Amino acid sequence: MVNYLDIIGQSILQMVIEIAVFLILVVICSFIQKKIKNSSNRFLNPTEFLPQDEIHTLKQVFYLILMACFFINVLYSLIFTGSEIFYFAIYDIFISLVAVLLLDKTSLKNTVLVFFLVPYGALTYLIFGTALVSILDLIHIPIFIYLIKFAYDKFREYTQNNGLGYTIILLFSIIFISFFITQVVEKVNPLDSLVMVSNAFTSNGYSVLGHSIPGKINSLFLVWGGYIISGAATAGLTAAILLRYFNTRIKKLEKIIKEGAENNE
Repeated sequence: MVNYLDIIGQSILQMVIEIAVFLILVVICSFIQKKIKNSSNRFLNPTEFLPQDEIHTLKQVFYLILMACFFINVLYSLIFTGSEIFYFAIYDIFISLVAVLLLDKTSLKNTVLVFFLVPYGALTYLIFGTALVSILDLIHIPIFIYLIKFAYDKFREYTQNNGLGYTIILLFSIIFISFFITQVVEKVNPLDSLVMVSNAFTSNGYSVLGHSIPGKINSLFLVWGGYIISGAATAGLTAAILLRYFNTRIKKLEKIIKEGAENNE
């Protein structure tokens, strides 16, 4: 005969362990985040490598990518397959940690959100080796739908505060729509579609680079990392050429002014 009290007690114990593990991860990530923010290391300062305009663009893109990552988490929560469950569990935990770090935890509402952001299903699978779908996991999905709006509000606030344009949304929309079209017409999973669209957008081809999930993720980092750095290099070269040109013109102008002053004397 099934002892329901034992099952309930075991489920509560698992939940407490999962909350404790997640809070420990939050504390560790918060510590790392503060160390990076307060670090005086120039290699951690993006202004050392990128023009200010590109930094503004990247910050806009950051919020749009957050929207996409939250959406992908919802999508994979509904359609993931057995062979991908390990990597999805890792991704669910990672993106949940990112969401917690972004939230202002001084408000009661966000504190409650943190509780529902705990990826119970993913932690249950990784820690206890069993799949568990509970009411808390079902709440986990609409929380991420809310976070999509949260990321968009942050994007709009940053854009308005810095007097930036919304053109980046058009570019992002094209990539996002292509992401869905590629899934349907090529009959590939979301990760393969993202790799293919990224390669096509950055003119690196259209094939899927990598056979394993970690390999495909590494391919994405290489493609977009190279795209950002190449853009920064182009902007830096243009700025250097313009700076040299105007410095030459200023020196000539100063020479003319000096000669004119001497002639007047």
